[in-house]
Order: sequence, then structure tokens, then C-alpha cells
Amino acid sequence: MAHVAQWKYKEIEELKNIITSYPSIAIVGIENIPAPQMQKLREKIREIGVLRVSRNRLIKRALEECGGKFSELAKAISGQTGILAAKENPFKLYKFIKASRTKAPAKGGEIAQSDIEIKAGETPFKPGPIVGELQKVGIPAAIEGGKVVIKKDKVLVKAGETISKEIAQALTRLEIYPIEIGLNLRAVYEDGVVYTPDLLEVDEEKFRQQIIDAVRNALTLAIDRKWATKETINYLISMAHQDALALSLSIGFPTKENMELLLRKAYIEALHLKNLVDKKS
Repeated sequence: MAHVAQWKYKEIEELKNIITSYPSIAIVGIENIPAPQMQKLREKIREIGVLRVSRNRLIKRALEECGGKFSELAKAISGQTGILAAKENPFKLYKFIKASRTKAPAKGGEIAQSDIEIKAGETPFKPGPIVGELQKVGIPAAIEGGKVVIKKDKVLVKAGETISKEIAQALTRLEIYPIEIGLNLRAVYEDGVVYTPDLLEVDEEKFRQQIIDAVRNALTLAIDRKWATKETINYLISMAHQDALALSLSIGFPTKENMELLLRKAYIEALHLKNLVDKKS
């Protein structure tokens, strides 16, 4: 039987303790995060929980020993992995991770995470060799009015393509930083449910508007159906009052609320009748 180092047992127990001590447990990718940025990330994460980096095999073992849906969470482990245990719910945690990501310059050799587009307009450069350097990597640069300008928008590198060293240097000179550095959320566990990033990507403004529309539509329907609730009762009473007033005026039934309106109506009808009589006489 192969000997298993004692530190591995201890690490698994510590991981299990972290996993069972927080309501939200996330599997995050930590690839390509330089040490200074990782240190800053850890400092931010301390506000909501803890980030623990360990060997994938040990993380998987700890999750499996915790049982239940944690075993499903283990399927998200690949590459360089860490466990992020947090007090926040999965949606807030996802938002926190997105907000913590930062832009960095490309060095060359990276895969573009999205289309890298150069926008038309002036640059901070004075006329000189820079024009040829930009043109060499496909940027439509020219000199206009004593300034170096980019003539038109252009997608320099498409998503999924490799960023060459020459293009990376040109992007850095243009102060375009196409590389996103930060944690890559793969899955989050909370209260027996495992959430993937596609479920956590919520357009908050759109969601807010949908809630407003739903409330407005429900209120309209309730009023239309004369369904009395604490939200509709004032509207229903107002509508009933208006209907009663209109009915009393139409049949000439006097009340203290409509007397002035009835007198005004009678006065107008009398004037109209007088005009008709005057025309015939």
C-alpha cells in the first residue's frame, strides 16, 4: 500500500473545515494571475470570506468527503484551481468576482478573450516612425493636421486568436490593455444547489424593469377585476366614488357632494334653452 504523506490528510481536513464553515463555496480558476495581483485579490476577499489554493486532487477529495452536491461541484475542477468560501450568496459573489477583475497589457502569445478593436481617432503621438510601426501590425494610422490618427475602426485580433508580440507592443503604446486578470468563476454551491456562471449572469437593470412591469401589470389586473387588497383599495374606492358621482349626475339625484355640479349643469342647460327660445322669438 502506497504511503500517503501526513500533510495531505491535514490539508484535506482544513479544506473540509473551510467548505462547511461558509454558506457559499465556489470553484475558481487562478490561471495567469501574477503574484502582486493575487495578493491584492486575497486582501479584497478577506472582506467576504477566504481563498484557499491547493492541489486539485486534494480539493476534489475534500468536496467528495463533504458529500451531497459538493461532489457535483468537484466536476468544475480543472487547471489551476482554488476554493473561494464566502458569506455572500452566489449572485453577489459572482458580481464581486467580476468587479475584482483588472485589465493588463498583453505581452504576446496570449489568446484574445474577446475581439480587440482599435477605434478611429487621434493618438497622443507626434508624427514619426510610430506611423510605420502601427501600419506594420495592421493599424490604419496616418498623419493629419500634424497629428498621428487612426483612420477607421478595425478589429485587430479576433476572439480566440493569438496576440502576436508586435501587436502586443503596439496595443501597449496605445494604452490598450486587452488581458483581463482575475479569478475565473467555474461553479458555486449554496444550500444544496450548484450554480454555473451562465445562471449568475444577470442584467440587473433589465431585471429591475421586469419587476416594475410585473408589479404594474398585476396592479392593473387586480383593479380591473375589482380585487380588493391593501395596494388596490384606494384606487377601487376612488373609482367607485367617481362612478357614483357620474350616476348621481346623470339621474339628477342631489347629494351634498354633487349639488354644486347639479346646479352648474342646470344653469348651463337653462342658458342653452334660453338661447333656443330667443332664436325662435
